[in-house]
Amino acid sequence: METSCIVVGGGPAGLTAAITAAKKGVMVTLVERNARPARKLMLTGKGRCNLTNKAELPELIENMTKNGRFLYTAFSKFMPGDVMNWFEEMGVPLKTERGRRVFPASDRAVDIVDAIVGEARRCGVRFRQGRAVSFLKDEGRVRGISLEDGEKLYANNVIVATGGKSYPVTGSTGDGYTLAEQAGHSVVPPVPSLVPLVVREGFVSNLVGLSLRNTGLLVLDKLKDRAVYKDFGGLMFTHFGVSGPVILSASAHLRDMSDGRYRLSLDLKPALTIERLDLRVQEDFLKYASKDYINALSDLLPKKLVPVMVKRSRIPPSLKVHQITREMRRRLVLLLKDFRMTVKEFRPIDEAVVTSGGVQVGEISPRDMRSKLIKGLLFAGEVLDVDAYTGGYNLQIAFSTGFLAGLAAAEPEEE
Repeated sequence: METSCIVVGGGPAGLTAAITAAKKGVMVTLVERNARPARKLMLTGKGRCNLTNKAELPELIENMTKNGRFLYTAFSKFMPGDVMNWFEEMGVPLKTERGRRVFPASDRAVDIVDAIVGEARRCGVRFRQGRAVSFLKDEGRVRGISLEDGEKLYANNVIVATGGKSYPVTGSTGDGYTLAEQAGHSVVPPVPSLVPLVVREGFVSNLVGLSLRNTGLLVLDKLKDRAVYKDFGGLMFTHFGVSGPVILSASAHLRDMSDGRYRLSLDLKPALTIERLDLRVQEDFLKYASKDYINALSDLLPKKLVPVMVKRSRIPPSLKVHQITREMRRRLVLLLKDFRMTVKEFRPIDEAVVTSGGVQVGEISPRDMRSKLIKGLLFAGEVLDVDAYTGGYNLQIAFSTGFLAGLAAAEPEEE
């Protein structure tokens, strides 16, 4: 019997699985809801596509926020270097930036999309636009899928790579969870991960668009009275709160979110100790001794942040700098090192970079991404209950699990 495979989902995991299986001689049909595959890839890295991170295996595992050990085999089979070679062989020059993040040299995500979709077509993958709504099952195994329009497609193997629930406009609407449950799989309820945060403080509306580079961040779980995340990096103020790389990474640590549970502490001058910052402020105050306090912070802070800092420091804005007491100055210094905000909630799941939750990995074989519950069914990518920090790690999950599933689809299934 001719080996055949249906891949449900045309994102990075699905396309990788389809290409890998097709290169092994499998007849592959890729079913994608959208007219154009890989729409979500177009949005990654702010349109630049941070396709992987040039990390070694232990670091890959460490940068997983959930179920990292489950991915050991997948990563071992298809490492970041393999992903890079793969795309360069497709004709896409790459570059590595700060934090070992890998991007196309052109800074254009469309180049990655065009390359991987073009490769699938060259390998003979057949594309079918449609929405899979159920499995076709016979004798205790999956034999194919039914589409929303009533058409039935048959195959030896079905790989579900539908993504999570983030960015639903790209087709990630949670269909894979429904399919998984139809096959008897358990699904960990999806929640947003790598998502902007809403804060209680109203002053953020005055800071919209302000970006801070290399800001220190400490996240405190007030319920458990302990720090849950510490790092530094870029962040941006929005009309609802905060976003940016360091905030997205921090969000992955905020479990069982509730209004007021988590506090953000920003170190606006992480390169300076409190003592050195105090000396720096004294220098500025000496320079602007005859000015009003509100006009003496321009060398220290971005313009938008000055009125907010003045109000929060509880120093009268019109007070002459030479009248500021040592205690007042100390209050300002401590505020610069511990600028606090209270997290109210996550932004909606459709704004999340990735979804945390998905098909329980205990029901999936880490050796080949096959279902342990029913024959003929495999999973790859974000539909699984795995996710990682920002920096290219989540796309590496997609490529590695897709590759492993594609290899498995080309091999006889163990009885």
